[in-house]
Amino acid sequence: MTPVAFVLACLALLVTPGPTNTLIALRAVQGGVPAALRLVPAELAGYGLTILPLALFGQAVLADLPALAAGLKVVAALWVALLAVRLWRPVPSGAAVGDVTGRQVFLTTLLNPKALVFGLVLFPGTAAPLPVLLVLFGLCIVAVASFWALAAQVLARGRAGLVRRAASAVLMLFAALLAQAGLAGTF
Repeated sequence: MTPVAFVLACLALLVTPGPTNTLIALRAVQGGVPAALRLVPAELAGYGLTILPLALFGQAVLADLPALAAGLKVVAALWVALLAVRLWRPVPSGAAVGDVTGRQVFLTTLLNPKALVFGLVLFPGTAAPLPVLLVLFGLCIVAVASFWALAAQVLARGRAGLVRRAASAVLMLFAALLAQAGLAGTF
């Protein structure tokens, strides 16, 4: 795969709705686009800690331990379900709404199944040095996070409570799909 095809594939995969994008969008609704974009380093760190080992060693390890991939999906499903439950709970009147944190984005991204595709397919299958791919990937993350933050802020004006519940429902759907895939042992 060429670097241009790599960027297009990364953008296509990153822009699809998922748990990390949901959290970035929710943070934009809570505190604006700048607050959402301050979470990008947490997203970069989460993807980096998953993608680098996978790109370097993942194919060999997962070939020897197929249950590991299924177990990772179940753990990811549990984390995303926990986030969904936290978002669904009504916020008592007068209480401060808990903002999406860098820690939540980091852990969610660390466990994001998209990282498996990046680390096992896209990075190893691209004819470019790893540092170049990491820079291109980082630029893709910034572009996609900006898109989700701007779109969420525009679409959610005056509907923050509804957005919290919708984000919760989306996260619960992702958790169910991850759990199903993990329990079925699919990859």
